[in-house]
Amino acid sequence: MANALAHETSPYLQQHAGNPVDWLPWGPEALGRAAAEDKPLLVSIGYSACHWCHVMERESFEDPATAAVMNAHFVCVKVDREERPDVDAIAMEYVQGATGHGGWPLNVFLTPGQVPFHGGTYFPPEERQGMPSWVQVLEAVAEAWSTQADEIRAGGDRLAERLSGGARLRSSGHAFDPAALDDATAALRPLYDAVNGGWGPAPKFPAAPTIEYLLRRGETGPAVHTLKCMAGGGINDQVGGGFARYSVDATWTVPHFEKMLYDNALLARAYLHAWQATGDADLRRVCEETLDWALREMRASDGGFFSALDADSEGVEGRFYVWTVAELREVLGPDADEGIRWLGATDGGNFTDPHHPPAPGDPGLNVLEDRGPRPDDETRARIRAALHERRAQRVRPGLDDKRLTAWNALMISALADAGAVLGRPDYREAARATAMFVLDTLRTPEGRLLRTYNQGTAKLAAYLEDHAFLLEAFITLHEATFEARWLHEAIALGVTLLARFQDAEHGGFFSTADDHEQLLARRKDLEDQPIPAGGSAAAFGLLRLGALTGDHRFVAAAEGQLALLQDIAPRYPGAFGHLLQALEFHSRPTLEVAIVGPEADRAPLVAAVRHGLRGDIVLSGGDGVEDHGVPLLAGRGLVGGRAAAYVCRGFACERPVTEPEELTALLGAPHGSA
Repeated sequence: MANALAHETSPYLQQHAGNPVDWLPWGPEALGRAAAEDKPLLVSIGYSACHWCHVMERESFEDPATAAVMNAHFVCVKVDREERPDVDAIAMEYVQGATGHGGWPLNVFLTPGQVPFHGGTYFPPEERQGMPSWVQVLEAVAEAWSTQADEIRAGGDRLAERLSGGARLRSSGHAFDPAALDDATAALRPLYDAVNGGWGPAPKFPAAPTIEYLLRRGETGPAVHTLKCMAGGGINDQVGGGFARYSVDATWTVPHFEKMLYDNALLARAYLHAWQATGDADLRRVCEETLDWALREMRASDGGFFSALDADSEGVEGRFYVWTVAELREVLGPDADEGIRWLGATDGGNFTDPHHPPAPGDPGLNVLEDRGPRPDDETRARIRAALHERRAQRVRPGLDDKRLTAWNALMISALADAGAVLGRPDYREAARATAMFVLDTLRTPEGRLLRTYNQGTAKLAAYLEDHAFLLEAFITLHEATFEARWLHEAIALGVTLLARFQDAEHGGFFSTADDHEQLLARRKDLEDQPIPAGGSAAAFGLLRLGALTGDHRFVAAAEGQLALLQDIAPRYPGAFGHLLQALEFHSRPTLEVAIVGPEADRAPLVAAVRHGLRGDIVLSGGDGVEDHGVPLLAGRGLVGGRAAAYVCRGFACERPVTEPEELTALLGAPHGSA
């Protein structure tokens, strides 16, 4: 018999609908039952593509005896961390503080008043490697609650304050010294892996915000080296495109195979910008392969993008992606020797699933890499096509088909930016369609933004990151298309950010709106993890919006966020890449560029702006006849009947120019170029 999760639209929650655990979704029913029965809440948090979440479900949540213990002593709540980042953030900070580490599955015990008092991540079904069994944990917590409930409840107010994230942070009050950006760049160097790229030891996560920051600073060496190392490794699907969430080793060889929409949106844009900075054709190729994968495999018919592909298929991690040498020989035929050398496959293999170790004599399994001698373009294409065709016959990994506003916004930005820079109208059209999907589907009739959509239902109040990423997306889409409606939508979002999320007293932005449901704490989440922090995206987007509109309200609100972190971010640059980009943007004089004229006539001028990586520019354009309410276009007309470019600083403009060479001279060298 199904539990209450059967009525949910989250694929992760639906995965648990058949468990014998009496799961409830987070909400009034669960909180009310805990209060009425004076039982602790057992809040178990994960996401559909999480391998260890599946393991714990199979081992414990599907077991009737274990479920009986859970049901007897707790109100059991399942949370999709992607739908409820607010609940996840409080639980994660508690567990990291209590145990020194975090991750998913995340299992936390709360009082009926939502105060956490015990928690951890994965627990095995029996004692193992120093870890207690899940049932031992359940019984110990139940015993503690029955004998020490009053002591457990004590101190809840102090804990709530501690779990408020950056809400207690205050500005130092002094002006920002741009030299701190040099310090941030220097602080990254000791952590850099000069051999394999990336920062820190294994496991390695793509650090798109850090890479983007370095590209803006002109530090193309480590940024490009990291991108190339990732592109050649198994973390990049050499057959179908798209990046996995992280690699378990230092060399980017063996991934944890789940593919997340947000990683691929962020990385596609990083590869695009690296190509702009260097002209390296391989970087452009990876950008396009990543976006083409997303359009092919992650896009719904309604224009929205799905959230993730699972790491597992047929219950085995990576089965969809790995190959034996014998299978490669069978599939590739006369291209086999060349293909096997190129893709680095060996009889011994490079991958072993710890849950399904090979039997003696089993052939080795290989994650394919692009590190060997490359065949010519025609042969490479033939090899990829043959492998793709064979792989399509396998059982595919599970798809998390919910559409999240924030992650769709990241993909809008990537597609719009790449469409404009690469001259790919198909990318621009896809960005438009996704933007329309969000506006038409993920808003209430009153215009309030919602978080998630699936199975015909949009729900849950949107968070700061949803608004902030969408603000950045609409600005990027306006710059890519010159359509006024996207700037007007961006302005509306900017007003909402100031009205509902800004901390007008202390600066910065809360992660939830002012009328969000009351949780233990109203947080300010500050760090990129690895998706950019909502406050950093809000600051960067509002700075760009202020430059496009001349409205200082937006700039002042962004400066409040920057002031909170301007001392911290340069000391910990790996956690604040997006915020550092905003500081870099704000520390330079911004060029406001308006290009007017018929589309074909203005194209050479537009191309001059988009040549090279120019992070200090905001761009708008029009026909030179009507400004359509776009401030940068007001009073800007053709010059002698010709398309013209106006380069402005603080809306004070230079003499308009009509030749691309003149415009390039006014703009100066792209500051991100090598």
